[in-house]
Amino acid sequence: MNDSSEVIRVRFMMADWPISSSGDRVSVLFSFSEFSRPSSVPVASGYEVLMQKFLSLYGHQIDIQRKFVIQCFSEEWAQYIDLPKGFAISERCRLRLVPLLKDMTPLGNLSASTTAFFCCDMQERFRPAIKYFDDIISVGQRLLQGAGILGIPVLVSEQYPKGLGSTVQELDLTGAKLVFPKTKFSMVLPEVEAALAELPAVRSVVLFGVETHVCIQQTALDLIGRGFEVHIVADATSSRSMMDRMFALERLARTGILITTSESVLLQLVNDKEHPKFKEIQNIIKVSAPESGLLSKI
Repeated sequence: MNDSSEVIRVRFMMADWPISSSGDRVSVLFSFSEFSRPSSVPVASGYEVLMQKFLSLYGHQIDIQRKFVIQCFSEEWAQYIDLPKGFAISERCRLRLVPLLKDMTPLGNLSASTTAFFCCDMQERFRPAIKYFDDIISVGQRLLQGAGILGIPVLVSEQYPKGLGSTVQELDLTGAKLVFPKTKFSMVLPEVEAALAELPAVRSVVLFGVETHVCIQQTALDLIGRGFEVHIVADATSSRSMMDRMFALERLARTGILITTSESVLLQLVNDKEHPKFKEIQNIIKVSAPESGLLSKI
């Protein structure tokens, strides 16, 4: 299997299937169950675009509550093979959508060696507008301290910092692997994907920041679309509206994203009282996280 970040190139011939006339699109045969329909997608389309195309073609037949895998026909192996995380289609190909025999419930296990922390848009200009902002800053700093102790990589985004300012001073970003500006709501930008490619062991992302129903939600969905297990820290994420926050967390939980708390995350990462860093983590959580109104609104 090729590296997960490598563009998958697939070729096959179908005499009666015309090549797309546009140079920026590629012809694809989309198969689901016993049905097959030709269509086209933009060159370099990945999982999200292809899933949307499958849904547009077969939406009434696809149970969106189930888990699926996209497979591509390989001439070399003369059969369909699973497409890996990070793939992009560059040439005409045959794809099929295959439902898994049973739903895969995320186990939620966390290990420091396979986890990254994402801190999203904790900026000064949001302070007056975001509910319980000082509380989520306090919890966010606990998480960053824990990441530093356990050697967990931290990626930090700043939404349009020219207008919204930098990350609040209370958060120590000294050890962050990447601090980057963005205008897109999701944190999953090319520079983030490149940083994750340098961390091939990472399977889980602990996500916190603002706003729950916008940047947090879109980041989480992009990450699970790329095969990561996502843990959203409920006591370290908020919105301007508690209604928006509540419904975003409910929706995300239904998609298989894990809603958790900062203390749960930190103790799961050390896992054992005999862990060499347990005492340092214990010192962080010795005083309980703020009992704000956030946790009654999940």
